[in-house]
Amino acid sequence: MTFPMWAQAGFWGLVSGSALLLGAAAGYFLRVPQRLIAAIMAFGSGVLIATLSLELMEEAYHKGGFTATALGFLGGAAAFTLANWLLARHGAKHRKRSGEHQQQERAAVQQGQTRASESGDDNGLALAIGALLDGIPESIVIGLSMLAGGGVSVVAVVAIFLSNLPEGLSSASGMRKAGRPARYVLLLWAGIALISGVASLAGYTIFSQFSDEVVAATMAVSAGAVLAMIADTMIPEAFDVAHNFTGFITVLGFLVSFFLSKME
Repeated sequence: MTFPMWAQAGFWGLVSGSALLLGAAAGYFLRVPQRLIAAIMAFGSGVLIATLSLELMEEAYHKGGFTATALGFLGGAAAFTLANWLLARHGAKHRKRSGEHQQQERAAVQQGQTRASESGDDNGLALAIGALLDGIPESIVIGLSMLAGGGVSVVAVVAIFLSNLPEGLSSASGMRKAGRPARYVLLLWAGIALISGVASLAGYTIFSQFSDEVVAATMAVSAGAVLAMIADTMIPEAFDVAHNFTGFITVLGFLVSFFLSKME
């Protein structure tokens, strides 16, 4: 039995998104050492960077040329940076951090010490929106990659799965230290996992109706947003703990993704 392509897109988006929930459960209940979390985060960053370079940007360039690709890439990075800046004002700057940063940030919001908060506020909604902001571009990538190749890109799914694990792991560890209950954390990441499937399905169904130039620009937008997310949220968490080993572990992640792309 062969499933329609739109169903496959939703399924693989859900598979990759499920890593967020798995990572969150591990980060909340297993007390994973921060140094290990940082190493996994650096590895996931390398995997994603390779996927952006070898899958998205290359395909976008071949489909739409340099102009559409460059505009989309810069636009995606600018959109993420603006949204991330706004979220930071509402107390979600350290949403990916596994240490005490989230606890300190939550306390500052509750005391009205951040720019967009008043005494008695909480940053739960900002954290949820931030998690959504981080997850959507990655998931859309899977649907768009299916438009490009006529089938699911194993490299894209594996890369996003491997990068989602440390994202959920680190964020949930920090949420636990900030006093967030398990119910809040698990429901949040379960919801993001489901939305990941929907985003992947939308990436395939919606953009299958558009020209190659629009698809190329959209792929580049996703790539730009993901790269900005890596630089703003994943690398700082990795370097904060792993320090001098961050670069080497990131390179290992890149190499694994490069190897998978050639095997495919």
